[in-house]
Amino acid sequence: MRLTPGPGRDIDLDDVDLFDLDLYASGDPHPVWDVMRAETPLHHQVLPDGREFWSVTRYEDVRRVLGDHREFTSERGTVPTHLGTDDVAAGVLMTSTDPPRHTEVRRPLGSKLTARAVKAWEDRIRATVVRFLEPALDGGTFDLAEQALLLPALVTGPLLGIPEKDWEELVRLTAMVTAPSDPHFRLGSEAATLAISHHELVTYVKDWVKERRDTGDEGDSLLHHLMSVRPGGEPLDDEEIALDGYSILLGANVTTPHTVSGTVQALIERPEQFDKAAADLSLVPNLVEEGLRWTSAACNFMRYAVDDVEIGGGTIPAGGAVVAWIGSANRDETLFPDPHTFDITREGAKRQAAFGFGPHFCIGAPLARMTLRVFFEELLRRFESIELAGEPEHLRSYFIAGMTHLPIVGQKRQTP
Repeated sequence: MRLTPGPGRDIDLDDVDLFDLDLYASGDPHPVWDVMRAETPLHHQVLPDGREFWSVTRYEDVRRVLGDHREFTSERGTVPTHLGTDDVAAGVLMTSTDPPRHTEVRRPLGSKLTARAVKAWEDRIRATVVRFLEPALDGGTFDLAEQALLLPALVTGPLLGIPEKDWEELVRLTAMVTAPSDPHFRLGSEAATLAISHHELVTYVKDWVKERRDTGDEGDSLLHHLMSVRPGGEPLDDEEIALDGYSILLGANVTTPHTVSGTVQALIERPEQFDKAAADLSLVPNLVEEGLRWTSAACNFMRYAVDDVEIGGGTIPAGGAVVAWIGSANRDETLFPDPHTFDITREGAKRQAAFGFGPHFCIGAPLARMTLRVFFEELLRRFESIELAGEPEHLRSYFIAGMTHLPIVGQKRQTP
């Protein structure tokens, strides 16, 4: 998906298909969202197969849909790939569960992912980032998007308790879940890709749990911690642990690589922003927030209206599916003036919606923020400049906004 919109054009929303994969792989959805926010903040679309959904694109409407589980439930599925078929794991899978159960499972995990808790990981993360960047320092072509897919596993693998030998395969499987139509990850049809990846990920966690139970392994990783969670006073069974572990793996691996790639691309296209940040590393935390806003790697989430709901000047009927477009909310001009300008000094960048809102606000946000901050600190310390070495290739997905290829060449910074 293009992050810098192209020239303005006439758009007839009656002709727009928001599930058209070409719109994201090779097109430009931002002008479409601009028109939707201005003219049709509640948009209704019926797909050729009869499935229908409503869309909200303004920041405040997106916050309401994602933040209020009493009006908009997660318990039928939360991603557009589930549209028309309720999530079979609803009510068990953490991402497809409403409070109070969602809170009971999430709270003990969240205690291990607070900003204070993850601070202890900073030195280890910095060493990981330095090793990650090392191959790009020789002046050759480095495909950042391709390599960055593994970066979250390098950072979170030990935190999750996942052996290093399994990281690459788990990254491939999580990519299959979130971009099942992309030719880099597809195996057969989209449905087959989803089925295979879901089965293999859940089976992996089940086997992981069984091995720890059999050996009496009582470690301190997130997955170990999940084995001790007791929502409602009862421990999770192995199927529930496997589904929630699957959810954690997806959250850990999916968005950070695309935030890295998209933000680096923005800096390449705006060398004055790169130079400004390199001259003053205190700007990096705000650079991270602007990067999260700019890339909106998790482009949307879906909910279902519990009852008839008036929103955006219209009504979503009870049971209606509603897609909250985070990528649009983060370009809402009422909150982010001149929204299509990438500005690392933007005031209010931290209001970005990339981590969601409400009960499902990203549990790993403190870790993601720290990882991104460390990444850009080390990038700016090591490189005098970065240039594109080929055309970016965008992910074929209407759920995740990202790239599969971003070839770059960096000029190493000379130390005094």
